Amino acid sequence: MSHEPPGDDALMRAIARGDTQALADLYDRHSGWLHARLTRRCPDPETVREVLQDTFMAAWRSAGTYGGGAAGGWLWVIAARRLADARRAAVRAGTRDLLAAEEPGTTPSAEEHVLAGLEYGDVGAALDRISPELRAVLRATVIDGLTTREAARLLGIPEGTVKTRASRARRELRAALAALGTAGGAAC
Repeated sequence: MSHEPPGDDALMRAIARGDTQALADLYDRHSGWLHARLTRRCPDPETVREVLQDTFMAAWRSAGTYGGGAAGGWLWVIAARRLADARRAAVRAGTRDLLAAEEPGTTPSAEEHVLAGLEYGDVGAALDRISPELRAVLRATVIDGLTTREAARLLGIPEGTVKTRASRARRELRAALAALGTAGGAAC
C-alpha cells in the first residue's frame, strides 16, 4: 500500500486549521523553486531570505482565503509582491538599490538591465494597468522565461488558458503602452 503525500489543497486546509507540520511540508515542497526564482530577480541574498520567510508567514496567516488548486502560483504572487515591496522600501529609504547590489567588481548583466526596465519603466507601468491574471501569465512566460507548460503548472491553470491569456495580455499591454504614449506600444 503506497502512501501519497497530501496535495497542496490538503496542506492549505491543514494550515488554515493551524497545523504547523503542514506549513513545514508546504515549505519543503515550494521553498526551493521560490528561492531560485527570487534569486533570479534580486541579487541580495538577505532580501531573498526575508521575502521567502515573509511569503510563508503570509501563507500561514491567509491560508483560510486560499482558493484551491496548485499553491505554487499563489505563493509566487505573494513572493513577487513582497519582493516589489522590499525594493520600493529600499529605494524610498535610500539605504540601498537592490538592483545594483551585485558583488563588488561585477556589473549588472544585460538581462538585469532589461528586467529593471520591465519592473520600473514604461513597461512596468503598463503591466500595472492590465488585470492581475493576465499580468501573472506575462511575468511567468516573458519575464521569468517559463514555458507554457511550466507557467500552467505554476499558475494552476490549463496550458490552453496560458496561451489565451498571453495573447490577451499582449493586446492589453500594447493598448496600455499606447495610452502611456510609449513607442514600445507598437512593438508588442
